[in-house]
Amino acid sequence: MKKYITAIYLVIGLYLTTSEKLYCQNMRDYHIETIAFYNVENLFDTVDDTLTFDDDRTALGKDNWTEERYDVKIANISRVLAEIGTQESKKPPLVIGLCEIENKKVLEDLIAHPNLAQFNYKIVHYDSPDERGIDVALLYRSQSFVVTNSQARKLMIYDEDKRDYTRDQLVVSGIAMGQETHFIVNHWPSRSGGEAKSSYKREKAAMLNKRIIDSIYQEDPKARIIGMGDFNDDPTNKSFKKFLQTKAEIQDLKEGDLYNPMENMLKRGRGTLAYRDSWNLFDQFYLSESLLNRTSEGFQYYKAGIFNAPYLITQGGQYRGYPMRTYGSSGYQPGYSDHFPVYLYLIKAVE
Repeated sequence: MKKYITAIYLVIGLYLTTSEKLYCQNMRDYHIETIAFYNVENLFDTVDDTLTFDDDRTALGKDNWTEERYDVKIANISRVLAEIGTQESKKPPLVIGLCEIENKKVLEDLIAHPNLAQFNYKIVHYDSPDERGIDVALLYRSQSFVVTNSQARKLMIYDEDKRDYTRDQLVVSGIAMGQETHFIVNHWPSRSGGEAKSSYKREKAAMLNKRIIDSIYQEDPKARIIGMGDFNDDPTNKSFKKFLQTKAEIQDLKEGDLYNPMENMLKRGRGTLAYRDSWNLFDQFYLSESLLNRTSEGFQYYKAGIFNAPYLITQGGQYRGYPMRTYGSSGYQPGYSDHFPVYLYLIKAVE
C-alpha cells in the first residue's frame, strides 16, 4: 500500500516544488477547494462617473468603450473565473480576489452572467479613494463560505506632504470548510516612475499588511491567513523578503511565518505578466504557517499555480505568448487581461 500511495504522489506531484512534495505525503481522499486571484485589467462599465477618471472607458472616450465591448469583457472574465481550478476541484473557486474593477455594478454583472450565476456568488466590495477609480473586491460561493467580518484598510502614502491616493487593502474573515479563515486582497502601488523610485510605496503597503496580520495573530496565534493580490513586486523583492519576511521552503517555516509558493515559480522562469520580453510574477499568494502545519486539524494548503489556458495567451505577432489583453498595441481586441490569474488548492481529508 505504501508503494502504491507513493506512486500516486509521483503522478500528482509532477508540478510541485521539492518542499511541496515533502509536505504532501500519505495522500488520502481529500475535499478540494480553489482560492483564486485575478487582475482583470480595467473592468469598467460604460457610464461616465464624474468622481473618477473613467472618461476613456465610455462610448465617447478614447477607448470607444461600448456596451457591446463591455458585454464581451464580462463574458470573457466570467468564463475564466468559472474555469479556474476545476481540473482538480471540479467546481469554480470558493473565494476569488479581484483587482482593477471600477465599482460594485461590474461585480454584479459578473456574478449574474450565465457562466457564474448558478454558483450563487456574493460580493465584498468597498469604494476606495484610488485616483484611477479602481478597487479590489472578493467574490465567494455563499453556500460554502460565510462572511463574519470585512473591512477596508486605508493605505496612507505621502509624497512631499501630498497624499498619493491608492487602493485600500480588503480584509475579509469568515468560515470556510468549517474553520475561520482570513483573506487579505491587495493591489499595491504600481511601478510608475520606475521600480526603485516607487519601491517605498509598496514597502508601505507591505507594512500595512504586516500590521493587519499582527492584529489577527493577537486574537489567534494560529489563525489561518491567506494574502493575495497584484503586488506590483516579485516574490524576491524587499517588500516580501524584508517586510513580510516570506519564505519559499515549507520545511523552513516556524509558527507565525508566511509561506510564498510563488517564489520558486519565479526562480523557474514563470510569470503572470510580461514586459519587454521579461516575465514578472506580481500576482501572488502568501499563507500563514498554520495552513501548512500537518499536526493541525482541518484544511491545509496543497499547491498553487498560474492559470494560463491557451485561450488566454496571445497566439501570434510581436506579443506571442503574452497574456491576451483587452487593448493591445493595435487597439481593441476581444481579449481578457494583461495578467494571468493565479490559484491555490486547499484540501481537507474526507472522514
